[in-house]
Amino acid sequence: MKRQRLHLKAPDNWINDPNGFIYYKGYYHLFYQYFPYELRWGTMHWGHAVSRDLVTWEHRGVALYPSTHEDRNGCFSGSAIEEDGKLYLVYTGVRYEVVNPEDPHTCLDEQFESAQLMITSEDGFHFDNEEGKTVIIPPLTDKKIGDRTHTRDPKIWKGKDRWYLILGSTMEEKYGEVLFYQSEDLHTWTYVNKAWKGPDYGWMWECPDFFETEGGGVLMVSPMGLLKNGEKEKNQSVCFPVEFTESTCQMEIPDQYQFTDYGMDLYAPQTTRDSEGRRVMEGWIRMPKPAEEGWIGMFCLPRIVERKGNHIYFRIHPNVRAAYSKEITDISCASEDGYMAVFELEDGETADIGGFLIKRKGNRIQTDRTAVYPSFEGAHLLSETPELTDGCRIEVLADKNLIEVYINDGEYVISNAVYGTGDFIKVNIEKTVHLYTLKEHGERTRGEE
Repeated sequence: MKRQRLHLKAPDNWINDPNGFIYYKGYYHLFYQYFPYELRWGTMHWGHAVSRDLVTWEHRGVALYPSTHEDRNGCFSGSAIEEDGKLYLVYTGVRYEVVNPEDPHTCLDEQFESAQLMITSEDGFHFDNEEGKTVIIPPLTDKKIGDRTHTRDPKIWKGKDRWYLILGSTMEEKYGEVLFYQSEDLHTWTYVNKAWKGPDYGWMWECPDFFETEGGGVLMVSPMGLLKNGEKEKNQSVCFPVEFTESTCQMEIPDQYQFTDYGMDLYAPQTTRDSEGRRVMEGWIRMPKPAEEGWIGMFCLPRIVERKGNHIYFRIHPNVRAAYSKEITDISCASEDGYMAVFELEDGETADIGGFLIKRKGNRIQTDRTAVYPSFEGAHLLSETPELTDGCRIEVLADKNLIEVYINDGEYVISNAVYGTGDFIKVNIEKTVHLYTLKEHGERTRGEE
């Protein structure tokens, strides 16, 4: 099977949301929305990739495919947990009520219904798609709770004395909401409560993820229709510092949120705990056209999520940082998997990363990918962070189709898909730019015995 390092990319054709992200029996499993037939969105399957270290990945083919009445038109997004040594996947099954006569992989006028399904595996690699699926939450019929069509993307976790599940939904397509369910046995689920913010926060909340950190609770959601600035990608991923009461499933959500990533390409992120118990996130990077190798869709580097006060940090995972262990003097010496550039910017200074511009303006970082991105109506070309509080240290992690800019060890991140970047770095500063790349297998780096 095809191996990749660092940025996990589609093995071929189309991928989107990360699914079922979990550390299980010595492997990180990352499933993903996958249309294996064409370079476009279509009937969703779950692709599957595994890694021992979050650095080197191996694609393992299709894990889930439509096979039942409830998921006949797609296995939409979901999550994973382990219990008694088994891997449990929960996901949204979709059934079209009116199939598009011009395209069997889509429906007409969003006429479909959604149910929540479960499937198990003894080893994380083999799944019985024909006989092993069960419906755990049927399509909603009570409009006071949520929507029969737009309720999806279950994220499951274990609380103090029972299991919990959060679903994204909408209230009459006016505003997004999350629904909370409880279970004592993973099979019988009871609706308990809901939380929402109103019409200014998007009409539907996709891919919800709630988790606790040492600094407090975090809710991540991907509101549809959040932005109204004329750009193509109106759906964005945001996160809130929240307070959650397990006994009642009551969640207090503040008015203020921050974007999960300020490049506006990252969407539908999902978190899990790594082998050391740290909260780690993966997210889908949207692309406007395929890469030249004939694939579309990739994931950001794994990030550690931490909350301090009301701010949420997204830091480079230690395994990724350690992988960039070979210091180089020029990016022409970088491996095919890319490189890391580390420097600081003062007010007014700019770095040119192969045509991708990074500028400091006051206490904000701005990026401009105009020269390395397709031109089309609604294209998002210019990105900017909020005001920085921790200085202005920049770590750029770049490969052929993705540049990630980490500011102040994850105070904010800007991630952008790119095309045709040049093999150069130009910085109008006198400070040193430190460059690092991945060592090849068996290669020693400075400081190693």
